[in-house]
Amino acid sequence: MALEQLSDVVQRCQALPGDGYSSEEHDVFTTAGRTCIEEGHSPQVLSIVLDEKNQNLIRSLGWNLLPPLIQVLLKKEDKNLPQCLAMFNHLMETCRPKELLIGLLEQLEHDDPDDIANRLHLLLGPLQKVLLSLGSRKASSLGMTLSSVLDQLAKLPVPGTKEQEEDDIFSLCRCCAELMDFVRPFVLEARQSGRARGDSCKSLGGLGGDSEDELQTELLKFCMKALSQPLLEVQLQDPDTLPLSPLRAFATEILDIVSAIGESLPALVFLPLLKRKQVPGFLEEEVRYPKTSLASLAHLVFVHHLAADTFPSVFSPVFCLRGNLEHVSLLLSRTEDLGLQKGLELYEKSLVCVENNSLAADLLEIKTFLTVPQDLIKVMTLCPTDVLRTKGLKVFQLSIDKFDAEAKYRFFQYLLRTSHHSGVEGYVIKNIKNQIDSALQPGKENAWFQGTHLMPLLRKVFSLPDGPETDLLQYMDRVMESLNLLRYLVIRDKVTENQTGIWTELYKIEDTFMKPLRVGLNMSRAHYERELQDTREGKKKAKDRSVLSVSVGEEKLPRMTPDSQIQALHSALHTFDMIESVLVRVEELTEVKDGV
Repeated sequence: MALEQLSDVVQRCQALPGDGYSSEEHDVFTTAGRTCIEEGHSPQVLSIVLDEKNQNLIRSLGWNLLPPLIQVLLKKEDKNLPQCLAMFNHLMETCRPKELLIGLLEQLEHDDPDDIANRLHLLLGPLQKVLLSLGSRKASSLGMTLSSVLDQLAKLPVPGTKEQEEDDIFSLCRCCAELMDFVRPFVLEARQSGRARGDSCKSLGGLGGDSEDELQTELLKFCMKALSQPLLEVQLQDPDTLPLSPLRAFATEILDIVSAIGESLPALVFLPLLKRKQVPGFLEEEVRYPKTSLASLAHLVFVHHLAADTFPSVFSPVFCLRGNLEHVSLLLSRTEDLGLQKGLELYEKSLVCVENNSLAADLLEIKTFLTVPQDLIKVMTLCPTDVLRTKGLKVFQLSIDKFDAEAKYRFFQYLLRTSHHSGVEGYVIKNIKNQIDSALQPGKENAWFQGTHLMPLLRKVFSLPDGPETDLLQYMDRVMESLNLLRYLVIRDKVTENQTGIWTELYKIEDTFMKPLRVGLNMSRAHYERELQDTREGKKKAKDRSVLSVSVGEEKLPRMTPDSQIQALHSALHTFDMIESVLVRVEELTEVKDGV
């Protein structure tokens, strides 16, 4: 039935002049032709397609036969495969390029990862041929094609290990390599046209150099999109681990394309610091150079050293650090582990080259020098992955080490004012202690961690957020480090020398810190001892129940067995004992010194 319909419509169309086919003839040809191929009548359809009398019809409508043909070519096991392949090749030679492009791109779309790789493998070659046939009118069509291909690549799983990349179990590596083969002739054309345009501008005295090149623009959009996806989602293997890495080769070639189309990699990395020339016709800067893509680019350059030879050695480590901070902030604001890892890696690499104690305090007036540490603190305190929290703490300390004395001082002030996290505040106080210790060493004196400058910082340290009502369990890290620092000062700094000014300020510290802490300890211990007693009594009275609910303060502790509840309360009392032991020692030391 379908074969008869196809023959009838073909015969009718043969008698028509030109290609003025009606919508009815279009629909019948499409439906009958596709059905014939699906039902195994490909030899008969091939005869119709190759018939010289039908070439006007095939040129206009033949592209509608692509869907069933591509299905047969993908299966590779159909008995009519040779006829379908011959038909497909003839359509590629005969049909109009614009319609072929639409038909091929429609067949590229799929959601099954296994099918995506096979479709890309089959269709990239024909797509390249069609685009090249468009001549100078190809730019927008190339952009649409590259965007569609990258959308399909984004659906493929990313290899997470060296072995997965070597085995290419998800076919991403093969697809990336084939995509590079696909795009190469267009890059070559863009490079050659750029050189020709440059020579023309020179001969015209520089006129015309600002005109937008559409092909270069589409290739730039492709590179920016590839940098964001898949490259931002890929953890490249080091050459020592995987000497021949397909994904590393893909990333390298993307950067080569960026350079080939006339973009400066250093200018892109340091875009936040550089004022770019505004050229009429250019895309909006944030559309043309997406921030996520630039962050990925910076990571490839500074962490994996791709295209590093294009960066002039004149760039100072501090300039590179400043340029990378916005990229670091963007990466650290992401939620997935790999994004956080890349942010930590880029920040670390940017800091390592900077000399210790060299960053001046005026750099803290630059917003990112304060916001990036806050991003880092979120990783250290909120990230569920232990490895990343540990790495975050290491990089956080590295960032502190790079500041000079005044910058450290102001940085510590800022963190004590804004962090609102006991563990972070405790870590900052430990750093303050280390800086004071260094300043007290012979020949290492500095004005910021001794004497009059130090006192305002110590006043922030020796304080309780809520006075005697402060939750000592929640603020244990801060309180313990504050006590340790106070103990260190009264032991290390002699009353007669008073280099830190601690002895001048001690009576205030006793009133604002030590005495409220003593009251708070007594209140907390009494409360928890009462809760412990009530829990023990409740356990005796409720032997038939498996769990208890206990309130501490105004909050109910999680429901747990009586034994677990008792253990938690003992742990809290032990914490109070630790705090008190240090407080008692400080009180003893200050009493002895006061009596001297």
